Amino acid sequence: MNGTWHTSRRAIDYRHKTLVMGVLNVTPDSFSDGGTAITIDDALRRTDQMISDGADMIDIGGESTRPGAERATVADEIARVVPVIEAIVKRSDTPISVDTTRSEVAAAAVDAGAEIINDISGLRWDVAIADVAARSNTGLILMHLRGNFETMHQQYPETDILTDVSGGFTKTIERAVDRGIRKECIVLDVGIGFSKTQEQNLELLAKLGKLVDEFHDFPLLVGVSRKSFIGRVAGVKDPGERLPGSLAAAVVAIWNGASILRVHDVSETRQASAIVDSIRKFST
Repeated sequence: MNGTWHTSRRAIDYRHKTLVMGVLNVTPDSFSDGGTAITIDDALRRTDQMISDGADMIDIGGESTRPGAERATVADEIARVVPVIEAIVKRSDTPISVDTTRSEVAAAAVDAGAEIINDISGLRWDVAIADVAARSNTGLILMHLRGNFETMHQQYPETDILTDVSGGFTKTIERAVDRGIRKECIVLDVGIGFSKTQEQNLELLAKLGKLVDEFHDFPLLVGVSRKSFIGRVAGVKDPGERLPGSLAAAVVAIWNGASILRVHDVSETRQASAIVDSIRKFST
């Protein structure tokens, strides 16, 4: 592990602390915070707060991927994310990521100032995202899932989830490198909550270290914040009330080797990650 993740603008060190990626959904229908950052002013206030709370980067999404969500048009997705990205980069040097599975949106976002592309499909739905990333040398987050937009939450569970995720990572890395992506630009995301059962989500968190060891050249990102498996385990229906469970899952992920956490609650996660990072220094 070289310890630095390269974007189009910088090399980000992930050796000395867990990185926290703040979630900014500029959508009307995201599962947890849909409709809270529709206007540019709302998005800027939310972004300023997350940066003040210690976010290392901001991930902006213009299309909900919650179960049952309808696809946004490409034009709508671009109209949602581009003005927000342009407004943020005018006032902050914090790295901006665009959460999209479409190359047209990725290209527009990069032109607006995004330096990271977060593709939940792992280049399976639109491989041209890799071409956008290669041309601009952006960071590229590649997530594991199965199925397409309509079926990703309805997949029959694989018998061995670790083997499935490992095989998926191997294929998506090969796909990215073949299209000209440098390995030091790639981050891998295990895809908690996507194409997996509740038990498999828990198993992935418990055994994350195996994937960290196998893919030691790449930082691993974990997104557990407010997700439904936490609500089912803890008996909490409202996503906004799942902070304690989210922090518990995040702590386990960090302890088992996660380098980046994608979260809604930046301040609380920053504090929890600082404690885990400090304790882990004495564990080896």
